[in-house]
Amino acid sequence: MFAVIKTGSKQYLVSPGDKIKIEKLETDEGKEIIFDQVLLLEKNKALKIGDPLVKGAKVTAKVLKQDRAKKVIIFKYKPKKRYQKKMGHRQPYTEVEILKFEVF
Repeated sequence: MFAVIKTGSKQYLVSPGDKIKIEKLETDEGKEIIFDQVLLLEKNKALKIGDPLVKGAKVTAKVLKQDRAKKVIIFKYKPKKRYQKKMGHRQPYTEVEILKFEVF
């Protein structure tokens, strides 16, 4: 049993019980969210492919935490020009646990 959902301009292959990190959603920790953009759904060995979305399919998930990823260092350098620039970036993310699939 698995599905492909779309959120944050990315696609994720999920199954019930999976914990995934997705692009930041403005939702409080502990609340449930519903992903209604389901592109593909496999349930009981029956495969449904959307055109582009599977009609009536929803994936329910629970928000576990809101956090930021590890720091990525960006270093720019131009030889012989005395130009150096060092920056860091921490991408915010939301960790969710997939609970169930619903098909209407």
